[in-house]
Amino acid sequence: MSKSPTDTAATSSTAPGWATLLATFFGAGRLRPGPGTWGSLAAALLWWLLASHLPAPWHLPVILALILVVTAIGIPAATLESRRCGAKDPSHVVIDEVAGQLVTLIACPLLWKPLLAGFILFRAFDILKPPPIRRLEKLPDGTGIVVDDLGAGVYGLVVLQVLLHFHVLG
Repeated sequence: MSKSPTDTAATSSTAPGWATLLATFFGAGRLRPGPGTWGSLAAALLWWLLASHLPAPWHLPVILALILVVTAIGIPAATLESRRCGAKDPSHVVIDEVAGQLVTLIACPLLWKPLLAGFILFRAFDILKPPPIRRLEKLPDGTGIVVDDLGAGVYGLVVLQVLLHFHVLG
């Protein structure tokens, strides 16, 4: 979904404060340029900080739970915020990038090269939207906003794991 630069103009409807706060991932979506990139970076940093304080056996269950929570809360938050501003996929809504970035980082070692590669891969797939991701955008409201990024996250996850398997990242 293309996000227009004017998509942050408010319409007559309002979104609850929690929806705007979460949809923008605590304001990361208000950063310029490239709010989606800032949302992805915030997700990668959040995961690195969180995982670096967890024992390794907890990494997989915690990131999976985090993805589920972000998705479950992100879909209604994105729906309410997109309705508030009257845009199908407003650029300041980045909770979708957070969810997708976390998917790419499933089973990623906490080393700078794999984390950077995962960040770049997710952003590339989120921007390029290879098939069938583009079709997922057509889902209604926040579901379409979030689920297409989950698809980009799956693409990033697969490529990252192949790179790790073949020791391309060191």
